[in-house]
Amino acid sequence: MVLSATEAALTSSTNLTAVEWSELPPELLQTIAEKLIFHTDYIRFRAVCTTWRLSTLSTPHHLPTQLPWLMLPYTSPPNRNSPFYSLSANKFHSLHLPESSHHSRRRYHGSSHGYLAFLDESPDFFLLNPLTRSKFHLPPLSSFPNVVAFDFSNIGREYSLLAPDGTLSTRSLTEMRDLFIKKVVLSSSPCKDSNFIALAILNQTGDLAFCKSGYQSWLFIEAAQSYCEDVIYCNGLFYAVNKLGEIAVCDVGGEFPRVSFIHTPPQIGGDLKYLVSLSDGKLLLVTRYLDLEIFEYGTREFRVYRLDLSVPRWERLTSIGDQMLFLGENSSVALSAYDFPGCKALILYLVVIHFPECDGHRFGSVPILVKHVLRDSLF
Repeated sequence: MVLSATEAALTSSTNLTAVEWSELPPELLQTIAEKLIFHTDYIRFRAVCTTWRLSTLSTPHHLPTQLPWLMLPYTSPPNRNSPFYSLSANKFHSLHLPESSHHSRRRYHGSSHGYLAFLDESPDFFLLNPLTRSKFHLPPLSSFPNVVAFDFSNIGREYSLLAPDGTLSTRSLTEMRDLFIKKVVLSSSPCKDSNFIALAILNQTGDLAFCKSGYQSWLFIEAAQSYCEDVIYCNGLFYAVNKLGEIAVCDVGGEFPRVSFIHTPPQIGGDLKYLVSLSDGKLLLVTRYLDLEIFEYGTREFRVYRLDLSVPRWERLTSIGDQMLFLGENSSVALSAYDFPGCKALILYLVVIHFPECDGHRFGSVPILVKHVLRDSLF
């Protein structure tokens, strides 16, 4: 069969185009990738072919702030993938995350700057980005100052802990993994800042401990004990709040930690407190009142306050404007609804941790999203 000149040209052009997609210059591919603003689009871009993947960074540094993804309860039957929900796209995604599977011996203890904090039944403690699989190891559980001994052979009593009053007690591998750490907060994203600092809130003692990149052990912030309701990183400092709403300002950038205090009139009432940093550097305090008649996740009321440093005092707000607040075991986040089309202001997203059980065994912590609509008034 003899092709016409036009048909031959079209056939040649089609074949050429099919070849050229995988042969685009790396510089051009990098330029195109840097124009993408959503992480999911960036991942799809790199998945087109090997050339596109090798020509772009596995961890992008140019992306603007993204809406948080919600890590959903496990699927049934259990597998090594974890379901996530994207608020911005209103879509579910399945990510390969064997660390959080039913059969994993690891447990999730919050998130910060896109990294999940995992503890193992061994003393292993690490941060993992579920999208890029970027991983950073933190000093092990056995390196905390109140852990005086660790012995794998002492089954059921592997850890020996020293209490503030000088008494010794023992903890098993699973007890330490599940109960020792309340929350981990990062100063910055580890993939963008090699000098990031991690701060951990200890569950039972109320201690705050920190480590810097490259540290082999954790250090206590001695003066800030009991300021353990929540911690946020803001303006180059860690801010920790206690039950009464008082703030400990922790500067751990130097050789030794320095702590100053913001004494406010006591915030009486409420069951849980969360600190949130706004884009202008101001601090919010959210007090959560639980409904004790509801066994799990019951919330009767939220009250939101803004820190007035001139007095100082917590000023109760009647509106949060265009802000969306994400609270819970994650590092609390405030984002403007105007920056994310389709999102609504006056929304408070509460991410609570649930420990699903099967035959009496806890499989792992599962974040559950509870959305609270804050009307024009917060009262």
